[in-house]
Amino acid sequence: MGEDEGRGRTAVVTGGTGGLGRGVTGALLDAGYRTVVTWVLEREAEAAREAFGDSVELERLDVDDPVAVGMLAERLNGEGGAWAVAHLVGGFLADRPVAEMTREEWDHQMALNARTLQTVLRAFLPGMIARGGGRVVAVGTRAALTPFAGGAAYAASKAAVIALVRAVSEEAKHDGVGVNCILPSVIDTPANRAAMPDADHARWVAPADIGAVVRFLCSDASRAVTGAAIPVFGRA
Repeated sequence: MGEDEGRGRTAVVTGGTGGLGRGVTGALLDAGYRTVVTWVLEREAEAAREAFGDSVELERLDVDDPVAVGMLAERLNGEGGAWAVAHLVGGFLADRPVAEMTREEWDHQMALNARTLQTVLRAFLPGMIARGGGRVVAVGTRAALTPFAGGAAYAASKAAVIALVRAVSEEAKHDGVGVNCILPSVIDTPANRAAMPDADHARWVAPADIGAVVRFLCSDASRAVTGAAIPVFGRA
C-alpha cells in the first residue's frame, strides 16, 4: 500500500480523538485520506488539533443521534461520499456482575457499543452501496470471545458488534462494500496505563499498530475480506 492510496477518498473516524483514535486517524492521514473525525470531549478535540493540525476535519457529533449522523452522511454524500468509516466509539464496564448490575448500566453498554454502530451503518451504508464500494471497520474486543467475570454487559455488547458486522457484510458484499471488525486485547493508551500501572505495558497492542490494520481494511487491498472479526491482541 502506498502513501497516496486514499487520495481523493474520504474516511470518517467516529471517536477518533481518543487514545485509539490517534493511531487510526494518523494511519489514515498517512495513507492520504481526507479524514473527518467526530468528537464529543473538547479536551480530546484540542489534543487532536495539536497532533494533526489542519490535516484533520473535526466534527462535534453524538453518534447515538441518528438525525445528526444522517446529516453528516448526507453532507459528505454531496461531496463525493465517505469511502470508509472506522467506528471507534465505545465504552468499557468491568467489576459489575450480572446479579448486581442495573438496567441502566446494561442499556448504556448496549447503546454505546452496539446501537451506535447500527446508527452509523444506517447512515453511511446506503451511499456506499449506491456508489458501488466502501469500507466499514468496527471495534469489538477479545472479551467478546472470552468474557471475564464482571464484564458481562461489555462482552455481550461487543459480541453484538461482531454479529452485526457479519450480518451487514452479507447484506452489502455484492455491492463492493467490505464490513469488518477488529478485536483488540488491552490497548496501550494513557487511560489504560493509569488504570493498570503495574501491568506489563509492552505486551499491550499499540494504537499505531491497530491503525495499520484499520488502514489495510479501508484499502482496495482488502477487497477479499468482509465479515471478519480480526484478532489484534499484541502480546497480551
